Formats: sequence, structure tokens, C-alpha cells
Amino acid sequence: MIKNSLIVLSLSAAYFVNAQDVSTLRNTVDVYSNTSFNGSSKYNSMGGSMGALGGEFSTLNSNPAGIGVSITSDFSGTLGIQANKNTTSYAGKSADYKVNNTDLGNLGGVAVFPVSGSTPWKFVNVGVSYSNQSIENYSETPGNSNLVYEIRDAENVLVDELAFAGHAYNRYGNISKTSIGVGGNYDNRIYVGAGLNFHNSVLDQYDSAAFTSNTNVTDVYDKQYTPFSESANGFSASVGVIGKVNPQFRLGASIETPTWWSIARIYSEYDNPVDGTYTEDRKLSSPMKATLSAAYVPNKNFAINVDYSLGLTKPKYKVYGNAETELNNFFDQHSKNLSEVKIGAEYRIAAFRLRGGYGFASSPFDSMAISTLSDNGTVTNTSYDNLILGKRNTLGAGIGYDFKSFFIDAAYQNVNSEYSSPFLQGSAANNTGYFSTNYIVDSDASVVSNVKNTQDNFFITLGWKF
Repeated sequence: MIKNSLIVLSLSAAYFVNAQDVSTLRNTVDVYSNTSFNGSSKYNSMGGSMGALGGEFSTLNSNPAGIGVSITSDFSGTLGIQANKNTTSYAGKSADYKVNNTDLGNLGGVAVFPVSGSTPWKFVNVGVSYSNQSIENYSETPGNSNLVYEIRDAENVLVDELAFAGHAYNRYGNISKTSIGVGGNYDNRIYVGAGLNFHNSVLDQYDSAAFTSNTNVTDVYDKQYTPFSESANGFSASVGVIGKVNPQFRLGASIETPTWWSIARIYSEYDNPVDGTYTEDRKLSSPMKATLSAAYVPNKNFAINVDYSLGLTKPKYKVYGNAETELNNFFDQHSKNLSEVKIGAEYRIAAFRLRGGYGFASSPFDSMAISTLSDNGTVTNTSYDNLILGKRNTLGAGIGYDFKSFFIDAAYQNVNSEYSSPFLQGSAANNTGYFSTNYIVDSDASVVSNVKNTQDNFFITLGWKF
């Protein structure tokens, strides 16, 4: 068995030193710093923009003071149907892959308690929200026979040549958030609230590449430290306020602490000194977030709301060794503070409800230059504006009907993003390449494909008011 490879390429970018694998960087932002939790169909159709409107339990995702706006108790459940499609392009070819999931996306309600007596406090309400969504994601990059990796033995004798036959990032799993909040109504002018949020995540992550040998045999190679499985739980808290400037205009503000995650990981490691499965624990603090909101309600039939969210901190791992130090250095140097704007509106025609919304989230990473292997096999230092993850656009629309005691709502969301996806980089010096039972493929430069992600999400909510 030969496990030595010689690939002559330029130096890799600093942030890939010791192979802080791309999956970990992506999941830190896309999973553990996730701010796009779904709620009821009403909330989803309005792009999640309800921070100064309130009036239902889904506002626990943005401003817990919205719980204090409710004047009627309600309970509802939402079925979510998610269609996630990746179109991955490279070297003039593309590959599509679509994942469909149907889940109980949201469950929750508000219990309203009127305050009696001569006091300006009108209501003290309790809200509960449970949100669940799939984080399954598969992106497959087509192969390129122009990329050939030489495999040499310890005496530098050529043993085999491996042509790049394709690559895949594959993730399975779910993430959920359970929120409990209390909101108060002071003189129908000021609303205050506080909430506790309990997060859970389970995922399996794969990073694999295929190579075809001189004998036309194609094998699948696994990136060092993959596949890995993670189970995690986290906790955060939030406080908020909504104030009526006048009967038509409202302002809101909220702040949510970092989510303090405890992550248990099981991963595969090769040649340590033998192939095996290992475990480790990590602690992660996701960014603290502030949200400012404004709403205009000219009458009972129309309302419009704008939310702006800003990350006040960056993801940070508790340091147990070099790996966490490198991750923290990467996020300090290359990540941006969260920035997201959402706009939502509702129009009522008797018992009918028409809703729409839009959201835009900026790219979580700065522009970065890395050593890239081009389609023809040459190495260049290339800059990318959307490396690993890109900006996200969300468009929502929905309808509803109020039967007084019961209500039904439906929503559609289109979520799209585009990013440059690096892979194949692995250092021979640090033993972080791609492994098979026969060879190791090491590359100081990354291959980069383009990924267009489109989600078409449908929701239906059934609710009861009492």
C-alpha cells in the first residue's frame, strides 16, 4: 500500500492551515449562527418581519415584546414543505440536486391574561414557539479530467495518476428552536417582553472526492476528519420593547444574547497512527444580535413593518487547542457582522388576509483571495466576494382566512443564494488531504465551483383562537 503523494502547487491561503475544513466554517455560520428560523405561515409570508407589529408567538424570533401586543389567546400548528435545490457549476459543466422534506415546521401559541384593577397594565401574556427545519444539503461538483494528481512513492517514482472525477459536500440533519416568552401591555402604548430560547441540532457531514486511476478504476476519497457527526444544544435569551409614537406609528427594539452551544462531535481520522473514529467536545458562542423595527398601521385593514438586524459580535469557539484558535482567527479576520433587513405587509379584506414580504441578508464573509487550481490545472491567486457562503434573498407571499374562532393561513417562500465553494485543499505536511484505502491526495490549492441554491418552501397553518 502506497500512501505518499507529490503534488507541486503554490502555497494555500492562511486560513486553511492545518485544514480547518470548509464544512466546519460553513456550518458555524449556516447552522449554529442561523437567524432564519421559520414561524407560522403569517410570519413566513411576511418575510419574518413583525418586530414592531407583534401580535403572535412567532415574534419570539425577533422581538419578544410582540407577545404583549396580543389581546386574544391562540394556538396553531404549521406544516412545512421544503424543496432545496443546488446547481453546482464547474469547468463548463453543471450538476443539479434537489432535496424535498416535509416536517412539522412550527407549533405554538399565546395565552392572554387581562390585568384587572386600576393599573395601567392591560395584559400580561405568555407565548411559546417551537420551530423545526431540515438542514439537509447536497452539492455535487462535476469532474475535470484536466486535473491529474501524480502519486509517487518514497523514492519519487511515479506509481499512478489520478484524474479528478467529482466532489460532493453532503449534510443531513435538523435544527430546532424552542422559545418561551412573557410580554406585557402598558396602557396600550408600551409593550415589553423577555424570552428564553433553547436550541438543538443534529447533523452528519460528508466531504468526499472521486478520482479515476490509470487503470480506469474510480474510487471515493474522504477528507481528513470526515465524515463527522455532531449533536448540539444551545441556549440564548432575548429582551425587547415596542412603543407607539402615535396610533399609526410604532417603533421596536430587541437584543438577543449569543447562543451558547455545547457540541459533541464524532469524526473519522486517518493514519493516527491507524484509521479510526474519535470524539471531541466544543463550545461555541454564536453572534449577539440587535434588531430595530418600525411599523405603520394606518387602519385596521393594513399594516407594514420593517426590521433591521445587526450582529454585535462574531462566532467564537472556546479554545482547547490549535483548531479552535485557528477557527477564531479566521472569523475575526474574514467574517462580517450579521446584517439583515426584512420588510413585510398585510392587507385585510373582510375575513381574507393578503400578505407579502422580502428579506435580504448580506454575505457573512469578507472578500478573500485563495490559491486556486484553474480548469486547465494552473495555479492562480484568486479573489472571491462570496467564498463559502453568499448573500441571501427571501421573497414571501401568503393568504389567510379568519373564521373568528378558527383561522387558516398558507404561505410560499423563495429563498436564493449563490456562493463559491472551495474544496480539495489539503496539506501533506499536516496530513489533511483526501484518503482512500490506497492513496492520499494532497493539494496546496483549492478547486472552486459555483453553487446556486434555491429553496421553494410552502407552509400551511391551522389555528384556534379562544
